[in-house]
Amino acid sequence: MNLKKVLSPDTVWMDLKAETKTGIIEEMIDRLAAAGKINDRSAVLEAILDREAKMSTGMQNGVAIPHGKTDAVKSLVAAIGLRKAGVDFDSMDGKPAHLFFLLVAPEESVGVHLKTLARISKLLKSTAVRERLQSAVDSVEIHRIISEEEEHL
Repeated sequence: MNLKKVLSPDTVWMDLKAETKTGIIEEMIDRLAAAGKINDRSAVLEAILDREAKMSTGMQNGVAIPHGKTDAVKSLVAAIGLRKAGVDFDSMDGKPAHLFFLLVAPEESVGVHLKTLARISKLLKSTAVRERLQSAVDSVEIHRIISEEEEHL
């Protein structure tokens, strides 16, 4: 799965305001709904919070990848958000998350969902990529960085 195909500048936000894990998830879902990318906010929120209850999607190095599966979406939906101040996301390294990739996939799309998660993880292993994303000046630059970096995956 090619990330630049599922992301667009209108699903990349540089200015997340929420100060909690649940708040970040809700804010990103609300923005996806406002952008017309999802049509059942409650179902998407429930899917992501159910997944979060099993195990935190707070990774390490300031990254969190909240995700879930629900038939409230017809195809994979993805978004990126930044909060420079960071948020406690119950991350594996105990540090705040600053960079959030949110994924929502249909129930039956296990392969696409897992391939996309793997691609994001591979992309974000690089310290240089994480730093470029966190220092980007706008959503267009983030989308461009991801497009450029995907050519090297």
